[in-house]
Amino acid sequence: QEMVSDISHQLKTPIANITMYNDTILNHDLPKEKREECLQVIQNQVEKLDFLVKSLMKMSRLENNIIVLIKEQNNLYDSIVQVLAGVRLHAENKKLKISVKCENPYLVYYDEKWTIEAIFNVMDNAVKYTPEGGNINIVVERMDLFTKICVKDTGIGIEPKHINDIFKRFFRESRVHKEDGVGIGLYLTREILTKQGGYVKVTSKEGEGSMFSLYLPNQ
Repeated sequence: QEMVSDISHQLKTPIANITMYNDTILNHDLPKEKREECLQVIQNQVEKLDFLVKSLMKMSRLENNIIVLIKEQNNLYDSIVQVLAGVRLHAENKKLKISVKCENPYLVYYDEKWTIEAIFNVMDNAVKYTPEGGNINIVVERMDLFTKICVKDTGIGIEPKHINDIFKRFFRESRVHKEDGVGIGLYLTREILTKQGGYVKVTSKEGEGSMFSLYLPNQ
């Protein structure tokens, strides 16, 4: 029931926007420029719905164990390269400096596709919430039982009262609502790591940045 309520809330705004702008186009004689502006808004809202539905499908499949994560030996360096490829353009547009400390090869047992998703969600947030010209550092460290992937940024940080809320489904701080997103990424990251025997920790200082540490079992 709670999940249905959450999904309804997420769908309400884009559907209302699509309906409103579509009605404007159909029932008003608009100049070409205004008409194209309305169509662009509709397109953006359709893309938001598409992203939401795909995220919900990932969440549902993981929660209901429809997907079985298969841990195989993979090169973590290669996986991080794939993550960086996904955020490169956005990072370049914001003039962010990204550094990576990870040996090549760096062999660890994990489900490659889903672990890339987990790291990407953290990295994508770091890029989104780090102001122009900021820094993001990725450091990989092998410990006794786990391999730690640390993503540290110089972003806006997390309010102390919300530090335990950020991994909840659909949770987003009110001050970040202008950024794209639906509040599922960090929830998925935690689920993916947990299902592989790992976990995630976060430390943050508001206004100075955040550090997410992702732990994958060595065995």
